[in-house]
Amino acid sequence: ISTFFPKRLQGTALGLNAGLGNFGVTTMQIVIPVVMTLPLLGAFGGEPMTLVKDSGWLFGKIAAGTPTWIQNAGFAWVFSLVPLGALCWFGMNNLKTVSPNSGSPIVAFAKITYLYTLAFVPTIFMLWLYLPKPTGLGLLNMWVAIPLDILMALAVMRLAAFGEMKEGVKKQFAIFKDKHTWSLTALYIVTFGSFIGFSMALPLSMKVIFGVSHVPDANGVMQHTLNNPNAPTILAYAWIGPFVGAATRPIGGWISDKVGGSIVTQVITAVMALAAVAVGYVMMLAYGSATPEQYFPMFLGLFLVLFFASGIGNGSTFRTIGVIFDRTQAGPVLGWTSAVAAYGAFIAPVLIGQYIKAGAPQLAFYGFAVFYALCLVLNWWFYLRGNAYVKNP
Repeated sequence: ISTFFPKRLQGTALGLNAGLGNFGVTTMQIVIPVVMTLPLLGAFGGEPMTLVKDSGWLFGKIAAGTPTWIQNAGFAWVFSLVPLGALCWFGMNNLKTVSPNSGSPIVAFAKITYLYTLAFVPTIFMLWLYLPKPTGLGLLNMWVAIPLDILMALAVMRLAAFGEMKEGVKKQFAIFKDKHTWSLTALYIVTFGSFIGFSMALPLSMKVIFGVSHVPDANGVMQHTLNNPNAPTILAYAWIGPFVGAATRPIGGWISDKVGGSIVTQVITAVMALAAVAVGYVMMLAYGSATPEQYFPMFLGLFLVLFFASGIGNGSTFRTIGVIFDRTQAGPVLGWTSAVAAYGAFIAPVLIGQYIKAGAPQLAFYGFAVFYALCLVLNWWFYLRGNAYVKNP
């Protein structure tokens, strides 16, 4: 996308593109629960199963005993992917200045498949080392497995590329010599990493914290196993946060085109640090209450602040990347930062789950706030101080 638009429109163009793409999270959370209750493909869709526990969707609960076609969670995507694939085939073009030797479609698909395979092989290997037995070996923790996975994938692609691909990969790897690649990776973890991570973590937090009444046993030890009859319906609310984040991303890009991306990133990062502390505090109160639902409106409101700010920041950081890097490097940097930040979908739920299990869910969000504060300093040093490397890109 960045190569099709001038630098003055990078924020708006990238914000619209990625913002619409981010609506996939909301679409999944709204559409999938619905299509699973319908015989979407008739006899071709297979037999339904019976829903064992109450579930829910946008407009309320789906009662236990409802026939459920869980396979429709996969089949539903066919109705969007097939027409989108056709639109891509007939309506999209390569820029010769960026990809001069892409070859025929078959050759291009073969190259893409080969490079994806090179990335998947080390990923599968790292999953095997990370996942607990019997699925895997359980030898590595998250903080070791993720960096090793990234390093192995990069090494395999760098060493196994050949012919014209080798030259292309070599040019893309030049981004790792630029300090701005690393600073913007950290900043995009703040924004997109938080957006995608909280999209996964919000339903988990709602279920574990507000779906249970937290009461002490006879010995005064707090128990977290009694179902809360007044618990909010998770899927009636879980979609709102990703929707807000996706909707505000184009706005963030547009504002950044007007006032500069880094100043916008600075403001939203400060907001996210404060909101994360507040969310953590509310979670602490709810996790110690027999009636946690009383804290739910405040919890949801603060979470929406996080989504709103992260959406704005998604647009501002992408704008900064589009301005700093030239056309040949902007694409690889956008891809790299997005790939690393996407680990937020894994890290955030795992961290929050670990601290909930330890009885202190607030500590996860206090940790997020510390990370945001460090990135405030990073953003100021690189892009906002008097003699910044690049002034407010």
